[in-house]
Amino acid sequence: MNDIRRTILWVIFGFSMVLLWDQWQVYNGHKATFFPGANKAAVTAGAPITPSSVPTGVPVAGASVGATAIAGAALPIASGETAAVARERLVVTTDVLKLTFDTQGGSLVRTEFPQHVDMADKGKNVVLLDDSTDPNYTAQTGLIAGAVGGAFPTHKTVMTVMPGERTLKEGSKELAIRFESPEVGGVKLVKTFTLTRGAYAIAVKHEVINVGTSPVSPQLYLQLVRDGNIPVSNIPAPKLLQLFGIQNMPSFSSTFTGAAVYTEAKKYQKVEFKTIESNKVDIEKSAENGYVAMVQHYFASAWLLGDGIKRDLFMRKVDTNLYAVGMITPMDNIAPGASKTVEARLFAGPQEEKMLESLTPGLELVKDYGWLTIIAKPLYWLLDKLQSFIGNWGWSIMALVLLLKAAFYWLNAKAYASMAKMKAINPKVTEMRERLKDNPQQMQQEMMRIYREEKVNPMGGCFPIMIQIPVFIALYNVLLSSVEMRNAPWAMWITDLSSLDPYFILPLVMTLTTVLQTALNPAPPDPMQAKMMWFMPLAFSVMFFFFPAGLVLYWITNNVLSIAQQWIINTRMGVPPQFNLPKFK
Repeated sequence: MNDIRRTILWVIFGFSMVLLWDQWQVYNGHKATFFPGANKAAVTAGAPITPSSVPTGVPVAGASVGATAIAGAALPIASGETAAVARERLVVTTDVLKLTFDTQGGSLVRTEFPQHVDMADKGKNVVLLDDSTDPNYTAQTGLIAGAVGGAFPTHKTVMTVMPGERTLKEGSKELAIRFESPEVGGVKLVKTFTLTRGAYAIAVKHEVINVGTSPVSPQLYLQLVRDGNIPVSNIPAPKLLQLFGIQNMPSFSSTFTGAAVYTEAKKYQKVEFKTIESNKVDIEKSAENGYVAMVQHYFASAWLLGDGIKRDLFMRKVDTNLYAVGMITPMDNIAPGASKTVEARLFAGPQEEKMLESLTPGLELVKDYGWLTIIAKPLYWLLDKLQSFIGNWGWSIMALVLLLKAAFYWLNAKAYASMAKMKAINPKVTEMRERLKDNPQQMQQEMMRIYREEKVNPMGGCFPIMIQIPVFIALYNVLLSSVEMRNAPWAMWITDLSSLDPYFILPLVMTLTTVLQTALNPAPPDPMQAKMMWFMPLAFSVMFFFFPAGLVLYWITNNVLSIAQQWIINTRMGVPPQFNLPKFK
């Protein structure tokens, strides 16, 4: 009973390290070390969508959700279409976006973010959507037949781009890009993309004009198509490693990459590509609200429709290692000479929580906090408030840990008081164990007697610490997922809280604080447990050499405050603080 508390804590601690290491292996494309069954299947680079890659008759809606296919809702092939104009690409720029459009379908095929530099190459900007061979990631819209049937303009129809500005000029707030399709099936489709200064959300107006002699009932589809490759967030190697020729290395982060939908009925549902591959998707199939999205670390894209517009949601495999998530909305009957318009928005940008919340309900959930979102969101809110006051994310992290320590002061006090009592009676327990080492049963009875007489609960330091574990895991997820940490400086040599410490100074300080904190704890009488007491924290410290600087800073602050509190409590209880150094014999 003497070491039950420590045993439980080390088991939790050790298992957490196993899971972290295992997910690191999976995230970086290796086989899982401990749980190979959980490893993501290897994927190959996806090919661009071509007419042959989207065969006629493949249903869009319900293809991978098990629902009945919408009548006539086959992903479009304009097999009989001929291009009235030459296919071309055009680049459009604003203060926060550099976009490439393809006149084939008026599709958005590349998004570059001038205000977010690539972590592996500071001379380049972050690129999200990209229709090159590897990766392949585009935003497409078009028309498919409703119940009446027919062939209409799709994302394969070559359109004409109207003349106009391609760069948002100083003093201008908006820039519009207009695409017009040729007549297909008696219908013309006009797409207008409106870009706004400072915004990552693009207004997209779809105007369907019936230029034929018969009524038509098309359906508008909006979809995001991308390959199933998991992006590796390469970051600059620390200066010391660069001396050995290592310029970049994968960051230690494992966040969700895949498709997602949100509806008021079922809220946020994220789906991995391998689930779409296996045709086991279970999402809301129809709604009048919500969005569809593709999500990865720090960045996301999403199609947004206004509330009250009926839409059918789908996820499906398009081709080898190519997946689509999207919405289909009916446009009802359009008489000859008449037109109908559907307004949508396309978001492609960083997962800045306040910005996402302002666009549509639930969009902020693409920022992946994991299963502790209910705790992580308030923590981020508090961290953001501190940053707006302090003006530095590094100092804000330290201030947040200080507030959390204050909030949990009495819980920690109970834990450290229990440790202090255990430390005070440790000589007595050690003497008793040595005296009764040949009589385990009597040793256990004597140990329980000592606990009763000294009013010591061996589990007293365990539960207060366990209660705090979800809070600190949630804070870990906040720091890991917040795009605001990218390229955010703290002080002196730390110029990017999302990258590794270039000189490994913070990990060394963190290791020192961990050693000091461990040394303040009472040494277990059992030699094997005494060795484990030192091995586990040191092994954990080694892992922090591969953690972003912001996470290491958070842990150092937590360690320093814990040491100070434990020192004060030991002194108040008359147990002189002393460092119990390891004895490995």
